[in-house]
Amino acid sequence: MSKIIDGLYYSESHEFVKVEGDFGYVGITDYAQHELGNVVYVDMPEVDDEVEAGEDFGAVESVKAASDLVSPVSGTVVEVNEALEDEPGLINKDAFENWIIKVELSDKSELDNLMDAAAYKEFIGE
Repeated sequence: MSKIIDGLYYSESHEFVKVEGDFGYVGITDYAQHELGNVVYVDMPEVDDEVEAGEDFGAVESVKAASDLVSPVSGTVVEVNEALEDEPGLINKDAFENWIIKVELSDKSELDNLMDAAAYKEFIGE
């Protein structure tokens, strides 16, 4: 059974957003990392890049598959998780602790288009 955290926002492409003030930490869900298997590489944008809700911003590669990362929110990348460059497998250890990008949110109303924990749990059939 996948770990799902209350208070986060979830997308149908299995990304999460943890909102703190005007910022959102974006990563992939525990369910997604289970589906992918051992993560071997994370392709991340640069700081100051713009991301758009519903658009690809990078990719996660595992031994068995590559999966595009789709931003659940729009905004400016203010930080990338550099630890993942050296140790992408951190996502397998704890997908929620090891976010991929930190975004300054440009439109908080976009969060209304995302699922809460209960809806995401239903979405993945758990």
